Amino acid sequence: MEAVIVGVGLHPFGRFHGKSAMDMAADAVRTALGDAGVGWPQVQAGFVGSLEVYNPDAIVGRLGLTGVPLRGVFNGCATAGTAVAMAARAIETGEHDLTIAIGMDKHPRGAFAADPSVAGLPAWYGQTGMFLTTHFFGMKINRYMHDHGITHQTLAKVAAKNFRNASGNDKAWRRTPLSEAEILASPVLNYPLRQFMYCGPDEGAAAVVLCRADQAHKYAGRPIRVRASALRSRRVGAFEVQSPSVPAGPSLSAGPSWSAGEQAPSPTVDASREAYEIAGIGPQDVAVAQLQDTDAGSEIIHLAENGLCQDGEQERMIADGETEIGGRLPVNTDGGLIGNGEPIGASGLRQIHELVLQLRGTAGARQVPGEPAVGYAHLYGAPGVSAVTILST
Repeated sequence: MEAVIVGVGLHPFGRFHGKSAMDMAADAVRTALGDAGVGWPQVQAGFVGSLEVYNPDAIVGRLGLTGVPLRGVFNGCATAGTAVAMAARAIETGEHDLTIAIGMDKHPRGAFAADPSVAGLPAWYGQTGMFLTTHFFGMKINRYMHDHGITHQTLAKVAAKNFRNASGNDKAWRRTPLSEAEILASPVLNYPLRQFMYCGPDEGAAAVVLCRADQAHKYAGRPIRVRASALRSRRVGAFEVQSPSVPAGPSLSAGPSWSAGEQAPSPTVDASREAYEIAGIGPQDVAVAQLQDTDAGSEIIHLAENGLCQDGEQERMIADGETEIGGRLPVNTDGGLIGNGEPIGASGLRQIHELVLQLRGTAGARQVPGEPAVGYAHLYGAPGVSAVTILST
């Protein structure tokens, strides 16, 4: 049984004093239900994710006490990918006919911070500064730039593109376009990344309604197929956010082929390959992509890790405008995380919302030319987890 998306809803991202994450989510759910042409009592099961809201399933108090099974999920920045995957899986297995994925968060200002122990890490991770995500991402792209010839100007081009795309998105947080010169003139936070090259934690919510493909005609929204969903965690030897170390000696869990000092690929590489295989397509088929741009460097690295180019090709691709809305492979057409911020539970559903609009041809001023048929969504986060979702018309 195939699952399709028939409804999407997005509460604007940003700062909303006096409005709770749950109220934002309720608004997003009502919008998604309206898009699908269904009522809350018709929803048979749901999956809801949040970092800040410890019992997000309590949203039923805002929507209606129907007894619907609503399960809380969390996989860091990949939370929304898990919610969509489980909502689709409940349909594919025949357990339910109509499901919903919901995400919400309301983060305080400033970079994400916590005690390393919450991630099962020793105190020295924090004492050395490695638990600070801005530090890790700066270090990661600095090495990548050295190894593959990526310039500071290319970092600025990525950030400028995403601010420019966000300016055409009335639900985005940071809607003021910034030039490459302005971005390069902003303060360095963690070299080589500058202030306007990072996303910021903020507030927002999103929801997606799914149904059986053979019943899509019963609903109002134009159906978009869920072709694949994949979630992978890090392997031994992977150097990841909030897990920036590898064993110094042999590891029993690594298998006989692993040796000290060997680096494994990112979980993004594994999730991407699995998703392409499930969908029966390749990177060349992707018409529009949403990639995790925690910072400008992450978007550059993730282009290669998702198979959309080779390492080092990003310098030419971005200079030639290939990732612009009118380019060969538009990336983060709604502004991405840089333009929208990252309310963790909702961020991945924002990606799905944008891809559904693009595949339906209803994205307005930021619509990708032609008739895009395949959309690709990618999430990555601590402590080394990645989710990929592939959609198509």
